[in-house]
Amino acid sequence: MSKRILYPLFLLLIPLIGMAITDEISWSPFDFIIMGSLIIFLSIGIHFVSNREKNLKNRILYIGALVLIFMFLWAALAVGIFETPFAGS
Repeated sequence: MSKRILYPLFLLLIPLIGMAITDEISWSPFDFIIMGSLIIFLSIGIHFVSNREKNLKNRILYIGALVLIFMFLWAALAVGIFETPFAGS
């Protein structure tokens, strides 16, 4: 596995810098771990699909499905669509 899969983790610098600038962003270390693992799984999935699928139409379909699942999980954890105990406010 190449190091390029870990590059999306630099997206976590956005909330980290935001926490230094304003008090409205309040992430705990658990939030960074959860979001980091979601980003890693998404990047591994996209890398896997890109290497295995040769048909462009299917590749776009599979990557789109992965991104939709990621966004759904992100929204569910951020605002509590299902009112789970680990959902945000």
